[in-house]
Amino acid sequence: MSDLADLEPRPLWRYFLELSRIPRGSRNEAAAMRWVAEQGRALGCAVEQDAVGNVLLRKAAARGGEGRAPVALQVHADMVCEKNEGTPHDFERDGIDVVRDGEVVRARGTTLGADDGIGVAAALAALADPELRHGPLEVLVTVDEETGLTGANAVRPGWLAAKVLLNLDSEEEGELTIGCAGGVDTVATRRVTRAAPAAGSVPLRVKVSGLRGGHSGTDIAAGRGNALRVLGQVLAALAAGGGCELASVRGGNKRNAIAREASAVLQVAPGRAAAVREEVARQEAAWRAALGAFDPGLSVAVEPGSAGPVLSPADAQAVVGLLLAGPHGVEAMSPDIPGLVQTSTNFGVFETRDDAVEANFLTRSSVDASKSALAARIAGVCALAGFETHTTGGYPGWKPEPGAPVVKLVDGVHRELFGKPMVVRAIHAGLECGLIGEKYPGLQMVSFGPTMWDAHTPDERVSIASVQNFWRLLRAVLERV
Repeated sequence: MSDLADLEPRPLWRYFLELSRIPRGSRNEAAAMRWVAEQGRALGCAVEQDAVGNVLLRKAAARGGEGRAPVALQVHADMVCEKNEGTPHDFERDGIDVVRDGEVVRARGTTLGADDGIGVAAALAALADPELRHGPLEVLVTVDEETGLTGANAVRPGWLAAKVLLNLDSEEEGELTIGCAGGVDTVATRRVTRAAPAAGSVPLRVKVSGLRGGHSGTDIAAGRGNALRVLGQVLAALAAGGGCELASVRGGNKRNAIAREASAVLQVAPGRAAAVREEVARQEAAWRAALGAFDPGLSVAVEPGSAGPVLSPADAQAVVGLLLAGPHGVEAMSPDIPGLVQTSTNFGVFETRDDAVEANFLTRSSVDASKSALAARIAGVCALAGFETHTTGGYPGWKPEPGAPVVKLVDGVHRELFGKPMVVRAIHAGLECGLIGEKYPGLQMVSFGPTMWDAHTPDERVSIASVQNFWRLLRAVLERV
């Protein structure tokens, strides 16, 4: 890390590099939270920790700021743990190998954890800055943001004294986020029965791959293909031709990611293999034409499969029917903010097990009534296919308040520092602000941060220059708010 030692602002980068040495994947943040608490005590803060592991640091106002209202900085400690194939890294034990690559900082073969390690480091640097003329300052560091917003969900009413909250978990310099969507998961299951395949049948695997995937909120309107939907159409066409028994379907990896790959194993009657390959080729051509430049890498291929028991005809029909009809994509656009998706669903994961099949849908909306209505429609579609459903992981949206004083303040400071206004926006994704704001009515909130690219992937990197500008903005806001 010797080439990182001189990066400015030095306190921020020092905290980030120290934090990067500590394994802190979601639900494995205990050591990182101990470190946060230790840093807080060393800086003269009062330190509290709640039952789920969230840490709250409180620092008295700098001289002259005693009469100002408290301000909270809010960040999360956990990171997404992804690595390239062949990278010998154990996220349970190893720190992140952070490197400088020209004008960016990245990791060697893994996610960097700048999301939201830079935010944690900036909050601690603010507490440590002897020249910062701040009022009473609170720093709330939460756990398990990435997999379930668990920490934010557990924040208790009355814990924070702040009237203004600055969330430091945004990823584009110059943008000010003032609202986000809420979400809810629908999990659909169906019990299935199995039997031996027809005598002489050949196992073939139909595989959909090469799609771009992406974030199920921010990329849902980008026109990208969903591998589960493509596979459903292919299987329906093959079923219409006869001679195929369905053994298994598997696709998607995460509820909050657009499915990039999916596959099905079929037992194909003797003499039908050539017809199957021809139909798959036709479906690939049709889908490639439909997706066009949105997703040019689509591949639908047939390869040898592994023989095994097949689903009953009724179960196979139900599975293919849900793959065809399961909602996915944009439901409605915002009538108030041009270009903002208001309501959507991501058909994220489908898996066949020995005695059951399971599907997962993540529905998002900035309007709670619309979110509930779409989740109910998904349950209705699933019921028609003989699936039982339950919802889980629901969290509220964060309603944009573009006229709030804190919005005008941060935008005004940005104009003074950089000579241009911020891009004020809401996002079709979840932020912890929604959960926290529900428990603190009237709390003014905004979110901003430096520029990062490809978060949640081993290509994650952060702009050095944008971190410097982010720090300048944060310091100036804390002296004015």
